[in-house]
Amino acid sequence: MTGLPQRTIVDVVASPGLGGFFFDDQTAIKAGARRDGAAYVGQPATPGFRSVREPAESVSVMLVLDDGYVASGDCASVQYTGVGGRERRFHASELAHAIETRLAPRLRGLNVADFRIAALETEGHVAEIGNLGRATDYGVSQALLDAASHAAGHHLMARVITNEWALPNAIAAVPIYAQSGEDRYTNVDKMILKGVPVLPHGLINTKELVGAGGEALEQYVQWIRARIVQLSSDESYLPIIHLDVYGQIGAVTGGDISATADVLQRLERAAGPHTIRIEHPIHAPSRDDQIRTMTALRTELRARSSSVELIADEWANTADDVHCFAAAQACDLIQIKTPDLGSLHHTVDAILDCQAFGIGAVLGGSCAETDRSTRATTHIGIATGVTQMLAKPGMGVDEGLMIVSNEMNRALRLDAHLRASDQAGTA
Repeated sequence: MTGLPQRTIVDVVASPGLGGFFFDDQTAIKAGARRDGAAYVGQPATPGFRSVREPAESVSVMLVLDDGYVASGDCASVQYTGVGGRERRFHASELAHAIETRLAPRLRGLNVADFRIAALETEGHVAEIGNLGRATDYGVSQALLDAASHAAGHHLMARVITNEWALPNAIAAVPIYAQSGEDRYTNVDKMILKGVPVLPHGLINTKELVGAGGEALEQYVQWIRARIVQLSSDESYLPIIHLDVYGQIGAVTGGDISATADVLQRLERAAGPHTIRIEHPIHAPSRDDQIRTMTALRTELRARSSSVELIADEWANTADDVHCFAAAQACDLIQIKTPDLGSLHHTVDAILDCQAFGIGAVLGGSCAETDRSTRATTHIGIATGVTQMLAKPGMGVDEGLMIVSNEMNRALRLDAHLRASDQAGTA
């Protein structure tokens, strides 16, 4: 972009921190690691893990600019790191040290006024250094987006996105999607009482939660539907029911497409009149296999005149992965897991790619992220008009919902205020 002021980085500071939940060794859990309260008993099986469940970590990256402003972002990863094509987990103290000693010298003097140019240059440095990973790209790009909004004088990260990508629509609110974690009943009550538009995720991560033929999951959907009627005083409240089943429906059906469609239709009937979205209904061993399997399942559902909406998750880890799923029309929506995509410009591109193919974009991420990474991605959601946006981090509903809702409302109100001021100044 031309005409932007110079605003440069004079130093980079990094501090280790916590994430909003845990890093879990999914391979070990699937192999039988036993749950013991909040912990798991068993041996880790995924490289990078020292135990099956470990506290989620983060690294705050602070860019000290030449006018004294400190822009910040958080390096973060997802709950289930190191599986499904994802990078292995990082350790915060090691990563913070590497950022300050290896990356910082390359970033001093970088002009941050144009976010995309700065993000691309930084991504190149991270790749040349090696072993820093997409978590570093993710955290530094958040700080660069913050810095660009400061350099522009409006401090609205969403405006940086709409301006640099020349997006035609104004910044606008989008539906928020909340996740229950394992507290699948009390947390649903919280969501209903707070009028969440998309719920509850459900963490359906075992075959027992699906049941033979899907009856256990059907009963859960029926309970959700009844609870909405019981708790909501707003007759117009008709939330979408979104369940993440971690491939467990396919596990119950032995991967049979027709039998999987039978279960999905059973859930659809249980959900009526609510729209139902099913994330990762069936698992395949590779990206291309996953695309073929999801395409076949979607085709089968459409042949049955089913309106179940399928969401791709596993194997859609990069902007290129997202493109392949969208181009193949393998699903109705794709979860864009922001830490997996690394630098935030890839998240923007992936969302716009989905929209170009008529595929819904779920701006996701992870319960293991931070408040800072959440606020940055919230701006991307309202700038690009995603189909729905995850309330994160954590699994308690209240905290993540508060962070996303408040950041969205602040940005929308400030944008409206600035527009009114601009109009008054030109009147």
